[in-house]
Amino acid sequence: MMINKYTNMKIGELMNNSLISNLKHGLIVSCQALEQEPLYGSAKMLSMAMAAQEGGAVAIRANTPRDIAAIKSKCALPIIGLYKKHYPGSDVYITPTLLEIKEIVEAGADFVAIDATMLARPNGILLKEFIPSIRKNFPSTLIVADISTFEEGVAAMDLGVDVVSTTMSGYTPYSLQQEPPDIALVARLSALGTTPILAEGRIWTPEECVACLDAGAHAVVVGTAITRPQEITKKFVKSIDHFLKT
Repeated sequence: MMINKYTNMKIGELMNNSLISNLKHGLIVSCQALEQEPLYGSAKMLSMAMAAQEGGAVAIRANTPRDIAAIKSKCALPIIGLYKKHYPGSDVYITPTLLEIKEIVEAGADFVAIDATMLARPNGILLKEFIPSIRKNFPSTLIVADISTFEEGVAAMDLGVDVVSTTMSGYTPYSLQQEPPDIALVARLSALGTTPILAEGRIWTPEECVACLDAGAHAVVVGTAITRPQEITKKFVKSIDHFLKT
């Protein structure tokens, strides 16, 4: 019995390592739409995911159990799942509690993305308590820590997360506020050589994508620039308006 348990654990570890290693130097496409957006709906997000798969993406990042389940039903790519939910008294909304973890794991997520910033968590739960709880209740699930600063990245690594993503850089009041992606943060975290780093946030061009990889990113996550046509349209319109005013 002990041998079987040990063997299963080793197989699980190899599978987990394979999921992470297969992301290396690849493009992860974030397929998300909020309720007020034109492309909201699981069928539309599935179409986005299938288009990303056809284009050569190595994984999908998806929000809500419903979207994750729909994408998992037809898309062969691994899914980084999250569940955006707001709780009173907390600014943390990316998979904030074990309840959301449970729902997206059951929906088929291969990775679970969580807010790993210093922002106040629901019910006063500390990150150093939350991550062990995930490990205890969902031992085979890989944890992606969404951080906004170097210090948060190091803290997440110390807590034993599987992957660190720069998702929240610029989205917390104390992190670097700039329009370009935070490539310097990617470089600093990658240089530690301890945990794979995903570059995410405000990546608009293939050149910026390659720059993140050159800085040491394990893989790159792009969302808005690929899957939110209303925001892409706004950038073109803004450029036209600027041209007309000069």
